[in-house]
Amino acid sequence: MEILYTVDEKYLQAVDELTFGELPKSLHLFNEIIDIDPNYARAHYQLGYCYFYEFKNYQTAGYHFKKCVDLDPVFPDSYVDYLKLLVTLKMDKAISTTAEKALLVPGVALGEVHELLGKYAEQQQDFVAAKEHFEKAILVTTDQTEYGTFQDHIKRISAKQNSKAKIMYTYTDE
Repeated sequence: MEILYTVDEKYLQAVDELTFGELPKSLHLFNEIIDIDPNYARAHYQLGYCYFYEFKNYQTAGYHFKKCVDLDPVFPDSYVDYLKLLVTLKMDKAISTTAEKALLVPGVALGEVHELLGKYAEQQQDFVAAKEHFEKAILVTTDQTEYGTFQDHIKRISAKQNSKAKIMYTYTDE
């Protein structure tokens, strides 16, 4: 006899399967949920997560993360992972608009958002923006380990800025 589940119960079962390493079962359940309710944002988030981290299928992951953010813009879990994907793909415009939204949503890990933005700016060799984001990350963190990590980022940026400084030699005739 098959037990009939509500969509929420099926979602919790799928999350449990994922937690215990049963990726195929969880994918099947998340897809069933979306078949039943295409607007179930959290199932889209979980599918985006699986496709991004497990399969490295960035297009499918992006579709599901974006769908989740569009369907439930106050669901905080989706933003950091979606931003990681956008940074991976170097999608400048989408990064800035998604980050702006993320910073306004209660529950979003602000330190992680600023760290991602800082690392992206560093990759672009915009060391001033990178340093600003790492400094903002320091201001919002309450975790000592994160605090140290953000300070290390700032030290690295400062070293890069100093190494890019032009060295000028002057010749004096004495």
